Amino acid sequence: MAKKLPKLPKTVRGKDYIETRDWTDKDIELLLETSGDLKKAFKSGKSTRYLPDKTVFLFFFDKSTRTRNSFEAGATQLGAHAHFISAETSQVAHGESPKDMGIILSSYGHAIAIRHDLVPGEGNSYMREVAEHATVPVFNMQCDIDHPFQTLADLMTIREEFGKNLKGRKIAVTWAYAPSYAKPMSVPQGLITLMPRFGLDVVLAHPPEWKLMKEPMAFARKMAKEHGTRFDVTQDMDEACKGADIIYAKSWGIEELFHKPQDALELSKKYTSWICDERRMKLAKKRAIYMHCLPADRNNEVSDAVLDGPQSRVFPEAENRLHTCKAVMALTM
Repeated sequence: MAKKLPKLPKTVRGKDYIETRDWTDKDIELLLETSGDLKKAFKSGKSTRYLPDKTVFLFFFDKSTRTRNSFEAGATQLGAHAHFISAETSQVAHGESPKDMGIILSSYGHAIAIRHDLVPGEGNSYMREVAEHATVPVFNMQCDIDHPFQTLADLMTIREEFGKNLKGRKIAVTWAYAPSYAKPMSVPQGLITLMPRFGLDVVLAHPPEWKLMKEPMAFARKMAKEHGTRFDVTQDMDEACKGADIIYAKSWGIEELFHKPQDALELSKKYTSWICDERRMKLAKKRAIYMHCLPADRNNEVSDAVLDGPQSRVFPEAENRLHTCKAVMALTM
């Protein structure tokens, strides 16, 4: 006879996970605790079939590796099934409304997850409109404003490295040069809005043109004030890296130029020196770690020596995506 699974609390059952700011500190702590428990169970080969016969719909407007696979693998490990849907092959491509999609998919399964991240002003509002009409939880697999599964995994990784008490620790969230494409702003925005709530002093660094959205910036300042942490902004990457415990260097686009991505890429050529290399890691503390949500533009955003070096935590960070998305599904579905 199969062993009974440990019971999960029902305090967030049915709750949408669209931005971390929608969840209380206590709720985020529950997600982190559950993520840790599910990770231990996975490592020891224990069953975690909390969601037998349940279905989550994965609706993608953009490409994905970690997000799609962490959800599909995670759903399977929880006993559920994940349906992959590409927006371009669905009726959304012909104009089907978020209201209709929310109502219909709610009647077919138990959660709706959406990635819609490349157009500022669209993704988050689209998800919230789906959620308004859905009767099941709606998950944000990355939008224009936040990437809540990524930043939850980031916080989990940082705690594994430095412990739960992060007071006085510094994270440098810095723009870095990438020639590939104008990347979403949601990861740095997610980091600055979540990390000050859990003890980290945040320094945001970017060239003058690469400002983040006003609302996440205002929320980051508010959270730092309420939680007794710091939130500072600089246009000097070296300054941000000095004395940091974590350097999170990645590229993002310019809000006003997302409809003209080539213009943003051309402008970014002025700042090819914004790379996290061994010199910049030496500006940080001796035990500092490097983080990135991946995929990284190697030898543009970050040097191979750093990404593949002993201070890099990008692969454990990516692994934790599996366990955090399982925690959200298990607790809400």
